[in-house]
Amino acid sequence: MVGVLLSLVQAASGQEGERPRVRDLGLRPGILTPGRWNAITDVPGVRVGHRTVWEGEGVRTGVTVILPHEGNLFQEKVPAAVWVGNGFGKAAGFLQVRELGTLETPIALTNTVSVGVVWDALVRWTLAQPGNEDVRSVNAVVGETNDGLLNDIRGGHVRPEHVWEAIASARPGPVEEGTVGAGTGTVCLGWKGGIGTASRVLPARYGGYVVGVLVQTNFGGILHIDGVPVGRELGRFFMQGDVPYERPDGSCMIVVATNAPLDRATLERMAHRAILGMARTGSFMANGSGDFVIAFSTAYRIPHRAPEPPVLQIPALHPDALNPLFLAVVEATEEAIYNSLFRATTVTGFGGRTVEALPLERVREILRRYGRLP
Repeated sequence: MVGVLLSLVQAASGQEGERPRVRDLGLRPGILTPGRWNAITDVPGVRVGHRTVWEGEGVRTGVTVILPHEGNLFQEKVPAAVWVGNGFGKAAGFLQVRELGTLETPIALTNTVSVGVVWDALVRWTLAQPGNEDVRSVNAVVGETNDGLLNDIRGGHVRPEHVWEAIASARPGPVEEGTVGAGTGTVCLGWKGGIGTASRVLPARYGGYVVGVLVQTNFGGILHIDGVPVGRELGRFFMQGDVPYERPDGSCMIVVATNAPLDRATLERMAHRAILGMARTGSFMANGSGDFVIAFSTAYRIPHRAPEPPVLQIPALHPDALNPLFLAVVEATEEAIYNSLFRATTVTGFGGRTVEALPLERVREILRRYGRLP
């Protein structure tokens, strides 16, 4: 009876059964070592929460939130930066992050037309936090991708309580991936996309810092896995056919976290490199793809009110020490995108449209043929 109930729950949430992550197949992208969870939550203090909105035959959407620490984010901001790979997107709050270099709310991801609802919910949540009784301006940060192929995006099914539930569910440790939260209705490189995450830990001689990445994948191109032209081998890629899920437009949201002591300028340089990880998987950042990176550090906090004297003592790595971090963010972004594809499930949604999950047995055969697997 328990097994039957579990199957019903999985079917209702779009999860057709446990699917492996990329390393479960024996593939080891890159040269650096992942953290304990191989997730953005390997960065100490970072938490992730989801709220999946799956209703009837056509609602396939949700919210994913990332919290840099457990304190009052508005009163204890973290250094942050944003980078725009291709600006076909409707993200909110990026301009102030770019100007001031700080993050003061959770980062929320959702669908394109729900940005306003999620922004309002983040503001209301922030104003309600103890210690914020006198706050009269909040820069809520919201990213988005368009899940309208599988989701009734015009219906406005994301509500404020979904955002608050995602925040309340935010936890450290393992992160649910694939068809969940903001990735419930997304499509990536011809197959079902979703939420993915990965991390890298630098060797002790390079500081032992952690870099974690979380992605919301909804972009197109020609799928490559560890350099292997998997999309071409599977016969599903841009310009091969004329079906919606093979078109290159879409978007990708990339969230980068680290405990390395970095200032705004260096975090922006980190964000630049995340796009290289996306390119490794087969994206060429199509005209209609909104590809954005948000990067933050948990190494120190910036108080909302100026100290006395009003001088900030901000630690920062020397530029010559940054190369290992640059490599780490490229590798973690690449693997996070793979995990979003591997963990995603086949979904039928709005208009009866179905987007299939990546066929992992065929992928395994292709990778073995190219010498990537024993």
